Amino acid sequence: MQELKSRIRHVPDFPKAGILFYDVTTLLRDPLGFKLTIDRMALPYGDKAISAVVGIESRGFILGAAVADRIGAGFVPVRKLGKLPAETVRATYELEYGTDSLEIHRDAIEKGQRILIVDDLLATGGTARATVDLVKQLGGQVEGLAFLIELVGLNGRSRLPGENIMAVLQY
Repeated sequence: MQELKSRIRHVPDFPKAGILFYDVTTLLRDPLGFKLTIDRMALPYGDKAISAVVGIESRGFILGAAVADRIGAGFVPVRKLGKLPAETVRATYELEYGTDSLEIHRDAIEKGQRILIVDDLLATGGTARATVDLVKQLGGQVEGLAFLIELVGLNGRSRLPGENIMAVLQY
């Protein structure tokens, strides 16, 4: 995993003082790094008959679409409020200072479809929890959540009890 970690830029004090930001754009621009990332994220799900990969805005779109292609599944975006053009369902979740919302098209997932949720980062788990709730509200069966990075100290897994969680890298 060090070969992937070495391709991630560390940016201190972003977006605010005291935060160390793991910038995955340097990993994604590297052809081998990007391929290895998608290989590792897709490997556990290649034989799971996943119908669709749900990618969370915005880096989850990049990773999720590539994983979907690799495992032969469709791709469904989960977006910030007001970005999807057709009828949607919404989940609101708590942030450190307030709330935010995510939406998915009402017809994006059919009842019983096997779904993999993909994002770049598992931190506090709020975004992932909201996405799981959206998928289940539409009748999807969450087979797993795949993340490039998990910030273990923020204990995001605690907001996802009973879910199958995989992270390629942990910090």
